[in-house]
Amino acid sequence: MGGSGSKAKGVWPFSGSGAGGDSVTDGNEQSLARLKGSKNATPFVFTRRSSLYYDEDGDLAHEFYEETVVTKNGRKKSKLKRIQKNLIPQGIVKLEHPCIHVDFPIVLCEV
Repeated sequence: MGGSGSKAKGVWPFSGSGAGGDSVTDGNEQSLARLKGSKNATPFVFTRRSSLYYDEDGDLAHEFYEETVVTKNGRKKSKLKRIQKNLIPQGIVKLEHPCIHVDFPIVLCEV
């Protein structure tokens, strides 16, 4: 978990300019000013990419397996073979409750 941060180097989605180089006078006021001035950026995430897939039959799951029978030395043995072809990703899923974005630059609670 935790690998959902932005991959772009030095780019903050909630600030008007690139990251770094800003002088810090009052962190809270400056961050709020940047948030208000940015282009419709919101600290909340309403959708995410699903990790589920549809198979050929229309079933929805994380992984699909097929049972195969292997004959070795006259003995039959069944094995599970993972299916990785002909799977369709579910796509974008709406979250029940909005989450706060990983790259949100303001401290929400300080203990």
